[in-house]
Amino acid sequence: MDRQQLVEALLAAGQPPGSFQVTGVHSHEPVPTDFWFLRPGSGDGWEVGYFERGVYEVRKRFDAETEAAAWMYRAVTGREPLP
Repeated sequence: MDRQQLVEALLAAGQPPGSFQVTGVHSHEPVPTDFWFLRPGSGDGWEVGYFERGVYEVRKRFDAETEAAAWMYRAVTGREPLP
């Protein structure tokens, strides 16, 4: 699952569009008060975390976009992503 597929899967699972942000695919203006995020890391890799009250909290880092997207899907929905 890549970033585009993640966004499609989250929306199909009934997640509100304002509950997540995926860099380069799905963002908000104005920024909501809280949401899950997937973004490129400060070096190589990807970061998944939660934004709340103006603070980005990275929960996990990954080497591959596909691993990060699958982890975020599980974290947000509580389910395994479909193949």
